[in-house]
Amino acid sequence: MENADLSLRPPRHRVSRTAIWFWGVRAAMGWLALIAAQVVWAVADDGNRAVHLTVLAVTVVLGLAHVTVMPWWRYRVHRWETTADAVYTQSGWLQQEWRIAPISRIQTVDSERGPLEQLFGLANVTVTTASAAGPLRVNGLDRGTAQRLVDELTANTQATTGDAT
Repeated sequence: MENADLSLRPPRHRVSRTAIWFWGVRAAMGWLALIAAQVVWAVADDGNRAVHLTVLAVTVVLGLAHVTVMPWWRYRVHRWETTADAVYTQSGWLQQEWRIAPISRIQTVDSERGPLEQLFGLANVTVTTASAAGPLRVNGLDRGTAQRLVDELTANTQATTGDAT
């Protein structure tokens, strides 16, 4: 029996605090690649040294700001929750999204971990429904929480009658 109150509300649970470090390291890797390319460009092009150094300095400042602020901001925003009736997610950092998926609409539940996530002991859970908006994703969970979430959602989905459409 589904609860009639599936209202959009902030989910209760935060992702793992380790996700802050994961997001920071992942962002830093991208900025370091850009900075390395700019250094190669500056060394290869002897002219306009001042322009190269100015662009490099701006890149370093923007990169440091992004790597410092973004992970904490995302951590404050990213939340998730499951009930007997629904899965709730809130994600994003500049553009934020709140989603609800009734348990009866769930088609698949998946967990995945990339190499960097494995290094940090994190996992992601994807809940696919028949919605045109696409799957719900809970990123940055510790492995144990992700496994429990997958197990819980799988059991709840199997216990719910309906065809998930």
